[in-house]
Amino acid sequence: QVQLVESGGGLVQAGGSLRLSCAASGRTFSYDMGWFRQAPGKEREFVAAINWDGGRTKYADSVKGRFTASRDKLKNTVYLQMNSLKPQDTAVYYCVAGRPVFPGGGPVEYNYWGQGTQVTVSS
Repeated sequence: QVQLVESGGGLVQAGGSLRLSCAASGRTFSYDMGWFRQAPGKEREFVAAINWDGGRTKYADSVKGRFTASRDKLKNTVYLQMNSLKPQDTAVYYCVAGRPVFPGGGPVEYNYWGQGTQVTVSS
């Protein structure tokens, strides 16, 4: 079992920054981690992914260059540094964990989800 707890959300003005944290517990070895978000009335959207062991990252085009995913293996925690925030970034952000569909990499099935943390960006 994997437990994920997000924190760090809040209210910021456009152009500001926030850092989200995701504390993971349980057996997360070989799991990829990521971040999704969902705004009111909109579908869930992929934000970022990070390989737990290798530190490789992927980003949605909408956040590329502004958001940075990172990890701290010692603390078993992943982060999402969000800079130059825009009102369009307002959403509930979820930390996720899963394993690749195929051995060795590729698409990931995110089977574990945190409870979410609210990020609100005012204009």
